[in-house]
Amino acid sequence: MTTSAAQPITVLLVEDDPGDELMTREAFEYNKVGNTLHVVRDGAEALDFLYRRGDHTEAPRPDLVLLDLNLPKRDGREVLQEIKSDPELAAIPVVVLTTSSAEEDILRSYKLHANAYVTKPVDFDQFIAAIRQIDDFFVTVVRLPTHH
Repeated sequence: MTTSAAQPITVLLVEDDPGDELMTREAFEYNKVGNTLHVVRDGAEALDFLYRRGDHTEAPRPDLVLLDLNLPKRDGREVLQEIKSDPELAAIPVVVLTTSSAEEDILRSYKLHANAYVTKPVDFDQFIAAIRQIDDFFVTVVRLPTHH
């Protein structure tokens, strides 16, 4: 049972920092967001999940990707570029969630067609607010295409 009329969505979190992963999970729980959260720890695994390869052949198609930029194996910029250049994946909204507030990272992310760019607040209350805004926006405001 969800508290809003919105259907729960499947979220893929691409995050190599266990602390940030935990904060994201706690923020979802705190906000009573009934979304399913899948976590992968590097860019290569993110692409395996999205393309249902390797250990992820049964992976669901996410409705939203929360993508860290600084990742091992394949960095977030490469992952973003690949998602947005693939007609099968391009419709999935990608929110870049990173500690970088560097102007060039923000511009480059939008040039690569990120749907939103959120600088990770260090403060947990700010982080909870950021997750709530992402959820409200992508689940309540934006009508996502259904992929059936």
